[in-house]
Amino acid sequence: MEAFTSHQGIVMPLDRVNVDTDAIIPAMYLKAVTRTGFADGLFKHWRYLGETTQPNPQFVLNMPRYKNATILLTRDNFGCGSSREHAPWALQEYGFRAIIAPSFADIFYNNCFNTGILLIKLDASIIQSLFEAVEANEGYHLAIDLEAQSITTPEQQILHFELERPKKEALLQGLDSVGRILRYTNEIAAFEQRRKQALPWLFA
Repeated sequence: MEAFTSHQGIVMPLDRVNVDTDAIIPAMYLKAVTRTGFADGLFKHWRYLGETTQPNPQFVLNMPRYKNATILLTRDNFGCGSSREHAPWALQEYGFRAIIAPSFADIFYNNCFNTGILLIKLDASIIQSLFEAVEANEGYHLAIDLEAQSITTPEQQILHFELERPKKEALLQGLDSVGRILRYTNEIAAFEQRRKQALPWLFA
């Protein structure tokens, strides 16, 4: 997993509440178990016209001004619905490194950190001011410093955000849940050896 220390990118506004994981990546894509091949399906039902692959010019992802966006700005309860890991995989493969919203669905929240996406919770009033700034300024960008837990706007306003320390450390080191466990392989091996000596009949 790619480590996240700092990032500066263009912001794309998705002005919708309760965006569920089926809207992020439809169920038809769930047959695949690798983490690649999902970018084209991101927001498929909104992104394309009907059942075609013709882009919907009214959907924000297709607007030229947001073509290179890497920070997603959205509303309450983003990522609700089913617990599919494919949703953060699609967002990450498309190029989003961070998502900013007032709240996220719990399972989606954890899945994103295991994918290397930084999720930032800010008050709804701050989110609203960011939406207004993005709308008014093409190419609006933010600079995120994970170590300092801060966001710097083009106007040099600094916004601070809270984040659980284990998730912060994992992102800084580029470790998903498996990677964090593998740091303790020696301790795990020693524990298993002690178990074999203390309870040999379990390993017969």
